[in-house]
Amino acid sequence: MGIAVWCQDEAGPFATIPYPGESWQEQEHPATYPHEYIRDGTAKLLTLFHPKDGRVRVKGVQTCTNQVLHPWLKQELAEILQSLPPSQRAMNPDEIRLLWQRWRENLSIKFTLPQELPALRMLLVCDNLAGHKTPEFVVWLCTHGILPLYTPLGDSWMNMAESIQRILKQRALSGQHPQTPQQIID
Repeated sequence: MGIAVWCQDEAGPFATIPYPGESWQEQEHPATYPHEYIRDGTAKLLTLFHPKDGRVRVKGVQTCTNQVLHPWLKQELAEILQSLPPSQRAMNPDEIRLLWQRWRENLSIKFTLPQELPALRMLLVCDNLAGHKTPEFVVWLCTHGILPLYTPLGDSWMNMAESIQRILKQRALSGQHPQTPQQIID
């Protein structure tokens, strides 16, 4: 059994503007948009993408602070971990610690590893943003057996997550003129 790989990214902002594309209108009655429009906020898309089978977990939000992103990620990642089969390779705690310490060797900012570390169960590929490296969040990941990988190391995986976001945006907003951020989210 291998280690699960999931990619995490935030897309947006998506503004309350007319989006080009087809729309479903009665024939000979095309959709029209006002020549002037009011920008009334934006929405963002939180995404977890599993490249092996194409599963996507998303959430639309109006802001993407750590207070919004981290609770959502923790909830989704905990559900994903519960669905994974148990690790079949038994390792003693010293072997597990050695694996985690090897990963930590090349970090420019090292954090203290928790005393008890579980076996590695998942790789989480993230952007190289400060919010993804907060000590509380990284320790939470570690205590749940999740190894964060940051771009540029995981760039090709991140490109896949960004591609799925573009597909979702195009399918959801093509030909639409959302008036509020909530309409974009819906």
